[in-house]
Amino acid sequence: MPSLLVATRNAHKTSEIASMLSGYFEVSDLHSLPGAPDVEETGVTFAENSAIKALAISRHTGSWALADDSGLEVNALGGEPGVRSARYAGEGATDSDNNSLLLSRLAEVPLAPRSARFRCVLALARGGELIATFDGVVEGRLVESLRGSGGFGYDPLFIPEGYDTTFGELPAAIKNAISHRSRALAKFRDWLEANPLP
Repeated sequence: MPSLLVATRNAHKTSEIASMLSGYFEVSDLHSLPGAPDVEETGVTFAENSAIKALAISRHTGSWALADDSGLEVNALGGEPGVRSARYAGEGATDSDNNSLLLSRLAEVPLAPRSARFRCVLALARGGELIATFDGVVEGRLVESLRGSGGFGYDPLFIPEGYDTTFGELPAAIKNAISHRSRALAKFRDWLEANPLP
């Protein structure tokens, strides 16, 4: 089974990706690569940032690298936090910091228009060459306070369409079946079926 290095140090993200690519790859992340470069996300879109990370790590290793850039887009906030989702409250912000800032910015927004979406773009690279990208989106709405202890990031605030519980309340198996990342990974798996890796 080929090895795939996920260009992240986020153990939650690695776990989700590894479970969804089981049978396709041996998945590891940057924790297994001491001395991996810190890659600055200078892009203005999820696609740009995922490509920047995948290319940098694949150049460093010469092997297959997959990068994910994903985040929350809130309609009432003009698409914020968007590509700055992980750093919404500043560099080094925790999930709690980011959620608190988001709730404060939504304080004057009625519940009805609190529509939002999670967006994910995956980039696959090898040896410094971008091979393919895959995107996934899940629409939903935001609640007024944190609900549930599962998932990570903004999951306890986001209710996906067709459900009445947040990603933080849903069992991991259900979240992984409907999330933005799972939808992008499903496209990746379809691509792999048509383009077996050497």
